[in-house]
Amino acid sequence: MTNRKALGRGLSALIPDVTAESQERKDSIQFIRVNRISPNPFQPRELFDSEKLAELANSIAEKGVVQPITVRRHGDGYQIIAGERRFRCVRDLGIREIPAYVLDVKSDAEMMELSIIENIHREDLNPIDIANGYRRLIEECRLTQEQVAQKVGKDRATISNFLRLLKLPRQIQQSAQKGDLSMGHARALLAVTKTEDQLALWKKIISANLSVRQVERAVKKLDEPLEKTNFQETTRFSAYMQDAEDRLQKALATKVRLKAKGAGGAIEIIYYDDDDLDRLINRIVSE
Repeated sequence: MTNRKALGRGLSALIPDVTAESQERKDSIQFIRVNRISPNPFQPRELFDSEKLAELANSIAEKGVVQPITVRRHGDGYQIIAGERRFRCVRDLGIREIPAYVLDVKSDAEMMELSIIENIHREDLNPIDIANGYRRLIEECRLTQEQVAQKVGKDRATISNFLRLLKLPRQIQQSAQKGDLSMGHARALLAVTKTEDQLALWKKIISANLSVRQVERAVKKLDEPLEKTNFQETTRFSAYMQDAEDRLQKALATKVRLKAKGAGGAIEIIYYDDDDLDRLINRIVSE
């Protein structure tokens, strides 16, 4: 790819720095018919916020497209490199033309690398889409973590931390994509060993609006040894016992352990602080 070292600064490194009044700007921007443009097949963003799209559409309807999109020539038309949200709004508004920078990007590999890196630099991209972008650069563009770090202007540890988010259960990843979960919450959940514990704590984050600090304290308590009881835990749960434990954890949104002894046993319900205890009491008593 030409000018590879500039990619760490995004597309701005490849687009001329010109003012709105200059003739250079007029020459560098083309107005392209919307029906000749196709979406970006390498778009790292999985979800588009409908409210933000509506806000952007209103702005474009009032002021026009302030920032041109960036495209490459593709077949008889063009393919978006960056600016798909602007393109969608213009298309939905029925506007026939959109201003665009046209870059000389010939190969799909170059297109993918440039597109992912540019989108990763955008502030509104959620941590899971960023992580997926890094993963695609590694798997599809055959880059190492060190090379990705150099191209996006981050250190290797940052890349590694984002990639670790992809080990979280899909439900939690989707929650982060929607904005219900911050990067801090997601990283705290990575410290939880068991998937069922991650899901239980994630539900509590959403239902009780826990802060990152509260989640970190809850994770720490999960790692603490539980008090010994007079009951002997069975080494193997029956299908019924496992189902019962799962149902209790889902109903109470916390970790629950069943301990069997003979025909009876004990139910151990974990709480993380006084507020959590009050929540559990209210839920149990009300039901």
